Amino acid sequence: MIEAILIDYLNRNLSVEAYAQRPEDDSGQYVIVEKTGSSVLNRITTATIAIQSYADRLLDAATLNEEVKAVMDDLPELDDIGSAKLMTDYNFTSATAKKYRYQAVYTITHY
Repeated sequence: MIEAILIDYLNRNLSVEAYAQRPEDDSGQYVIVEKTGSSVLNRITTATIAIQSYADRLLDAATLNEEVKAVMDDLPELDDIGSAKLMTDYNFTSATAKKYRYQAVYTITHY
């Protein structure tokens, strides 16, 4: 499952924790990994993944987003990953959660 692979990879390489959903204690900085779609062609799967960087300040969320992108650049070094392409990233602040966040959206080809 690509989400588990990514969460494990990010937890080994980021300065903050990565989760599949918001932690109960959501103070400080963290990232959330969410698969928003996928397709399969010739037994090769392509997934669209959103990685949301949360922080208490906007600048911290933007800085964490840059750290995520730098770490994701090396993702294709994993055996199960064919490619990881950044589609877009942007400010995605959550008014309801009262947390600043940036979101980086990737297309990841995996086996």
